[in-house]
Amino acid sequence: MALSAGPEKQVGKLVIRNIGLLLTGDLGAPLLDADTIVAEGGRITAIGRAADCDLSEAHVTVDAQGCALSPGLIDSHVHPVFGDWSPRQGQLGWIESSLHGGVTTMISAGEVHLPGRPRDIVGLKALAITAQRSFANFRPAGVKVLAGAPLIEQGMVESDFAELAAAGVGLLGEVGLGSVKAGYEAKEMVAWARKYGIQSTIHTGGPSVPGSGYIDADTVLEADADIIGHINGGHTALPLRQIRCLCEGCLRGIEIVHNGNELAGLTALRYAAELNQLPRVILGTDGPAGSGAQPLGILRTIALLSSLGDMPAETIFCCATGNTARMRKLDCGLIEIGRAADFMLMDRAQHSSGSDLLDSVRKGDLPGVGMVVIDGIVRCGRSRNTPPAERIPVIV
Repeated sequence: MALSAGPEKQVGKLVIRNIGLLLTGDLGAPLLDADTIVAEGGRITAIGRAADCDLSEAHVTVDAQGCALSPGLIDSHVHPVFGDWSPRQGQLGWIESSLHGGVTTMISAGEVHLPGRPRDIVGLKALAITAQRSFANFRPAGVKVLAGAPLIEQGMVESDFAELAAAGVGLLGEVGLGSVKAGYEAKEMVAWARKYGIQSTIHTGGPSVPGSGYIDADTVLEADADIIGHINGGHTALPLRQIRCLCEGCLRGIEIVHNGNELAGLTALRYAAELNQLPRVILGTDGPAGSGAQPLGILRTIALLSSLGDMPAETIFCCATGNTARMRKLDCGLIEIGRAADFMLMDRAQHSSGSDLLDSVRKGDLPGVGMVVIDGIVRCGRSRNTPPAERIPVIV
């Protein structure tokens, strides 16, 4: 198992050439006519045709051999604990395994599965700060895990949120998994969090773990959290009419997850498209959970939404990259100069009926991942989890 203790620094220059298809992560222009990317210091420094880029003195050169390149996938909804271990299923290595599914960044929706998770205010703040520090200092397999997301409890006051923000906490765990479940209570605390720069996510739908509750559309709208967490339920979804109400009634993030109701997820995507609100759609897995961890969960959700949602694959890739980056205020997720050099290289799976990578995903097949790069550093080659690709990149 590949582990990384702390953020590593890219050494020298990375050049990736012979890219066959460049996915940008930008809904406005999801495809770019370019075949080369250069990165230095963990950042993209050049994008274009090889003849127009400075390829000299590269420390690492990757020949993409015609593979597609996209920004690394962002899982907007995970439940980490500490390190690469999940006590919910007694599972080790789930984060490193997700790297092999193209995921380069994960965002915690609460460290809810910690055995004996503290529910008193001092304890929940201590846990959040510890989780934030832990994953800032330790990146399993190089994956960026943005953690430290406290579950709000009754009795918290504004100064608690100021203290958390001052300590570096930037997220709230799913509103509704703690004792705060009423819309009016959540609204006040979400507003305090927003005042101090802390982003919030609200649980949506039926209860998922002991202590959670049913959160309906009226509660979600009243609370006004930044992200409508798993709008398709985790697992049990709201009635479709309430999902329509959420898509129409606010401009917050519409999060569709792998571990939810597939019909509800497809319906939410359709509503967002009809309302011209696709930039609000982001993707997550909601794992590890009762159904386990899903290393290919984001790729599977992309294939589901593209194939059954009748949506171009390049559009759904944007939902898993650039949309999330903008919604979550991240420096990755888009192929732009200055952005983090986080990439997934992939190709059509062998024997797929699709004519090319995008057509194969549109037909519901997973791509074969051939390489994943984080901060300009090659983190893995051919994926051990995806089907084998027709072509794979090589380091030359």
